[in-house]
Amino acid sequence: MLDRSLVTFITAGDPSPKKTLDFMLVLERYSDVIELGIPFSDPVADGSVIQKANVRALKNGFRVRSVFEIVREFREHSERRVVLMTYYNPVFRMGVEKFVRLSAEAGVDGMIVVDLPADSSEEYVRICKKHGIRTIFIASPNTTDERLRVIDNASTGFVYLTSDYGTTGRRDKIGEKAFDLLRRAKNICRNPVGVGFGVSKAEHVRSLIDAGADGVIVGSAIVELVEKHGKDADGYIEERVRELAKGLG
Repeated sequence: MLDRSLVTFITAGDPSPKKTLDFMLVLERYSDVIELGIPFSDPVADGSVIQKANVRALKNGFRVRSVFEIVREFREHSERRVVLMTYYNPVFRMGVEKFVRLSAEAGVDGMIVVDLPADSSEEYVRICKKHGIRTIFIASPNTTDERLRVIDNASTGFVYLTSDYGTTGRRDKIGEKAFDLLRRAKNICRNPVGVGFGVSKAEHVRSLIDAGADGVIVGSAIVELVEKHGKDADGYIEERVRELAKGLG
């Protein structure tokens, strides 16, 4: 699913479903994968930028089912891969089978359920496989080698490595912990590995790709442009993502 790839993230429904589609059509010009976040009221893994995007989308009346319509409309224009990022509560409330089926019917390629542990995911993984949805699980710098293997075994898309502890958000530089984790993961994982959390510059992308990452994930650096420019963010997003893509070489 990843091969020297740029993965870009935005929050669905921020500032509106129509603009989410517009932003996706901008992102797909320079991104290999688009990660679409489903707004959630308690996004514990997300930093302040994405937390505020979730609040804006929910205040605007965004509902989970809206994300399927956005992806369905996107599929009328593009075959670029789309990954949904969510927490388990919306999946559980709708029902795992129904949620995954609707995702597949809309044209979703993969899913990240941030707070679902890999070793408790057997039913979810089985249902995703049934509907052709790739599974993506997350590892952090303090993830042991043993647990990396569990995460890799549960993943069918790629393994998402977080560059640091804590929540998402821009960093000035990518710390050595990220490169240590990347080296371990490349020795252990059979799946491609992508690195996210804090990536905001082309030089970050380049350094991670050069170190062996199969993909680099950028979120807060894009979402903050939506916060600043709202419905007029298209051009700013294009400029930022075009620059980031240069880091792929």
